[in-house]
Amino acid sequence: MQKRTLGNGLEVSALGLGCMGMSFAYGIAPDPKEMVSLLHAAVERGVSFFDTAEVYGPFANEDLLGEAFAPIRDKVVIATKFGFKIEGGKSVGTDSRPAHIREVAEASLKRLKTDVIDLFYQHRVDPTVPIEDVAGTVGDLIREGKVRHFGLSEAGVSTIRRAHAVQPVSALQSEYSLWWREPEAEILPTLEELGIGFVPFSPLGRGFLTGKIDADTKFEDNDFRNSLPRFSAEARAANRALVALIAEIAARKRTTPAQIALAWLLAQKPWIVPIPGTTKLNRLEENIHAASIELSAADLADITRAADSVTIEGARYSAATQAMINR
Repeated sequence: MQKRTLGNGLEVSALGLGCMGMSFAYGIAPDPKEMVSLLHAAVERGVSFFDTAEVYGPFANEDLLGEAFAPIRDKVVIATKFGFKIEGGKSVGTDSRPAHIREVAEASLKRLKTDVIDLFYQHRVDPTVPIEDVAGTVGDLIREGKVRHFGLSEAGVSTIRRAHAVQPVSALQSEYSLWWREPEAEILPTLEELGIGFVPFSPLGRGFLTGKIDADTKFEDNDFRNSLPRFSAEARAANRALVALIAEIAARKRTTPAQIALAWLLAQKPWIVPIPGTTKLNRLEENIHAASIELSAADLADITRAADSVTIEGARYSAATQAMINR
């Protein structure tokens, strides 16, 4: 697989792998042994960039990656995150106090069975802690050799600029896909100006852009998509219009809607590295193939025109969650 560079020298595979769903959020978690095998299969197929967080589980996802990658640590780039307060097995709010960042770093290093975190993201902006203090603390961890690169997630332009002035930000991770294009207005120009890489999460719309989800799809009770307005039955029925248009383009290209969605993202900027998640080998292989699909200017125009023609129904998060991101 081709390589891409995030920020100031972090080289990764053009497509990464989001690992959250292997332990958390999308119903009953799969067998960890099967997920270890899938992680190894990803490495064998050229994926080198893997995304986790302490809150995924909590903690179980970092444990999983630690077990999988301890024997092949030199072949992978591991990104994890800090910034939540966890009590009783649940996130109970943000916490990016410098002392807590250090606590999380030490705990993550142990769970990941490594002596350095390749990319350490602030998972969400903490309104009670100046971002300069956050950036300075991660900068200290970098100088101590415990972290290699600093990242932010779902941060706005002002926060990105303030953090970057203290400690260079290598990557911003935020949602971006054919059904959530808000980053194009302000975020992407800022990242290009500052030389910061972009890591889109949910590049397949939490599975919706694959075409496998419709108004009749039933999610497991503990699948967090049940709480997302965009995944109400009414919204799914309306939003199928976008999938239908993508499917038409995919048929002409003899590929799949998921591959078109990923190839479109990869074509936007050379410093964009999507991290689609999956728990199935056939989906992993399908996603990886997207990195080799070449879209012409006419193809890209067709895809963008299709996306522009559909109004997406439903907010991507609940009002309370969106308010936290808007901070």
